[in-house]
Amino acid sequence: VQLQASGGGLVQPGGSLRLSCELSGITLADYTIGWARQAPGKEREGISCHSRRGGIVYYADSVKGRFTFSRDNAKNMVYLQMNNLKPEDTAVYYCAPDLRGVGCWEPPRAFDSKGQGTQVTVSS
Repeated sequence: VQLQASGGGLVQPGGSLRLSCELSGITLADYTIGWARQAPGKEREGISCHSRRGGIVYYADSVKGRFTFSRDNAKNMVYLQMNNLKPEDTAVYYCAPDLRGVGCWEPPRAFDSKGQGTQVTVSS
C-alpha cells in the first residue's frame, strides 16, 4: 500500500484547507479509511474514519462540526475538508486504510500508516 497525502500548508486561524490522499495498491472500496494527525511531542490521534460501505463516518470531538471526510472510490482518493482551523490543529496529517480490521468507531482510532503525511500549520 502506498499513501500520499497532500494539501497542507500555512493558514491563519479561521481559515480552511482541503487535504487529499491518494491510496495505491489497494481497492479503496474494500477498506475503511482513517485520517489521523500527530503534533510535535504528542501521540498520533485518530480524527476521523469512513467505513468502507460509506454509511458510517465518525469524527473526534476536537474536529466535529469543522472537518468533513469524503472519499472517491473510483479515483482511490480520500479528502478531508478542514474549516475554521485553530492553532491546536497544527500537526502532520496522515491517511491510512484499516488493514487490521480495527473498524470505524467513535471516537476514531489511528490506523497504522507508513505513508507520507502533510504538514498543516495554523498560525497568525
